[in-house]
Amino acid sequence: MRRMTQNPPDLRPDLARARLAADPARPGQPRIGMVSLGCPKALVDSERILTRLRAEGYAISPDYQGADAVIVNTCGFLDSARAESLDAIGEALRENGKVIVTGCLGAEPEMITGTHPRVLAVTGPHQYEAVLDAVHAAAPPAPNPFVDLLPATGVSLTPRHYSYLKISEGCDHACKFCIIPDMRGRLVSRPAKAILREAEKLVEAGVKELLVISQDTSAYGTDWKGRDEKFPILSLARDLGSLGAWVRLHYVYPYPHVRDLVPLMAEGRILPYLDIPFQHAHPDTLKRMARPAAAARTLDEIAAWRRTCPDIVLRSTFIVGYPGETEAEFQTLLDWLDEAQLDRVGAFRYENVKGARSNDLPDHVPEEVKEDRYARFMEKAQAISEAKLAARVGTRIEVIVDEVDAEGATCRTRADAPEIDGNLFIDEGFEDLRPGDRVTVEVDEAADYDLWGRRV
Repeated sequence: MRRMTQNPPDLRPDLARARLAADPARPGQPRIGMVSLGCPKALVDSERILTRLRAEGYAISPDYQGADAVIVNTCGFLDSARAESLDAIGEALRENGKVIVTGCLGAEPEMITGTHPRVLAVTGPHQYEAVLDAVHAAAPPAPNPFVDLLPATGVSLTPRHYSYLKISEGCDHACKFCIIPDMRGRLVSRPAKAILREAEKLVEAGVKELLVISQDTSAYGTDWKGRDEKFPILSLARDLGSLGAWVRLHYVYPYPHVRDLVPLMAEGRILPYLDIPFQHAHPDTLKRMARPAAAARTLDEIAAWRRTCPDIVLRSTFIVGYPGETEAEFQTLLDWLDEAQLDRVGAFRYENVKGARSNDLPDHVPEEVKEDRYARFMEKAQAISEAKLAARVGTRIEVIVDEVDAEGATCRTRADAPEIDGNLFIDEGFEDLRPGDRVTVEVDEAADYDLWGRRV
């Protein structure tokens, strides 16, 4: 049987790999398949949809042939992601025939139905009720309250020992290259009590790492009128850090108040890890992006963060080949990267996206120049990573185990987020380890992005 497709984890640096386990169905129970594309925020949406379906008595199918209908949760961030989403819809139609489309690309239903007129329904992001209505029409529910039991934490598409925790929807920024605010709307933060209840349930169920995600994590709560706290992310991070799990912050916009998060890292309350999308370093490029054009002050902030928390690990993504980017501007980016010495770095080659204001900018960079700059940028980033990891040889660090097979244990350090960063491998004395275990190792070998170690 052909299994559901999933985004390759190396396609974009912000992807999470969806895992659909077999879900035995009782006689007469309808089964639904899910193809989850895009970023971890979309993955959380997929989990919510599947949780609702499980609560209504549906089973989950990991393959096309066993499904009564298939939901494709799409991504529409880049033109390449849109093409991938359309391909996934086509594959689901060929392999199953009953397809419901949701997610970011669903905000443009004419594009989907124009390419695939046989889809049963198209809904946009967050439209959970509309998705459920479409599933009900395609495969009516047949619940049995005495048999259909829902896990306390809902349906998870990640391993049991880590989970994404979405704290808000939407974004208030107006970056010229991005259409996320058009697709997902303005910032809407979840109540802190609801987030903490969800986090507590996850930790009680065995989750050892909470990956905090949103479109703009550091802006959490700033959409609340009459709030008591100017920056609610600070108290939320403090409260999450009291639960006993690793807490990792993703998509942190570099506002000045981020400096107040760093002491929580130094105290060990949350992981010393910041995922900040700097995007570029030249002030003119940043202005054309409609981003803050203060790269020099950003270097000062990075230095201050490191003084407060010497162990802090910084991850970022950048865009190369943005319209109007000159060789001098690109060289400024390389020089800035030399100074910043970021630990984890990814890059996008600029792409036009339908509806983005950057499409109309003059002086688009030729594709061959983008490729050359991407290669040069990643060569620089790789050299920095290699040197930083080499410096860790001989040190003792705590790691979390992700997978164990006959060859060894695949682990991550506090400096590594799942799917997007490196790994630490243990190839001796690993037989008793299980996913989710946290153990101390001594690093004895380093490569460009990965480490090897032995238990101590």
